[in-house]
Amino acid sequence: MKIINKSKALNIIEPSYMASLAALLWIALYYLPVGGALFRLALPLPIALLHLRRGTRVALDGVIVQFFLLIILMGPIRGPLFLFPYGLLSFWLGWSWLKSKNWWFSWFFGIIIGTFGFLIRVLALSTLVGENLWVVITRASYSLIEKICSLLNIASSPSLITVQIVAILLIIFQEIIYVLTIHIIAYAVFPKLRSKIPEPPEVMSGFVDLNL
Repeated sequence: MKIINKSKALNIIEPSYMASLAALLWIALYYLPVGGALFRLALPLPIALLHLRRGTRVALDGVIVQFFLLIILMGPIRGPLFLFPYGLLSFWLGWSWLKSKNWWFSWFFGIIIGTFGFLIRVLALSTLVGENLWVVITRASYSLIEKICSLLNIASSPSLITVQIVAILLIIFQEIIYVLTIHIIAYAVFPKLRSKIPEPPEVMSGFVDLNL
């Protein structure tokens, strides 16, 4: 009978546990009417932590396990949507922290992944529900511009291009805050789980300490 050592056993068990936890968070985010913001912040953390603890290959196994688990639980469309951007973002952040990349590097490309992931998710959900959800986003952008124009007493109406640009800028701003918040949470929580991420840049250290 072949005996598996402790390290190999953990490399098999941990991806399953972390993938299951991330999958449950995704299901909760998708179906529960409350706690969406909390679940969204926690969603990338299990796979990122797995990446730090067990390395890239095991983290990739965790993403694959989560991918197939969610396909089984949620179907071939809703399940894989976790990849955009949460699955890809969690893998990217875990790799960046494992390689001790600075926050600017992991944050910048995390914003890019988050922005494109958001747009892909909008496209996929538009196909699923049979309605162009980008119109909803542009309407929200138009309302924001109108309110700003009203406050500044500007009578002109924004053009379609302006509305589209503002909509994209709002998405980017959302991802800037989101990815930075994940960095701060991981920096505070991961050391308690015997894993650490790189120190924040000096220009951010005061802000990070203020939020811990």
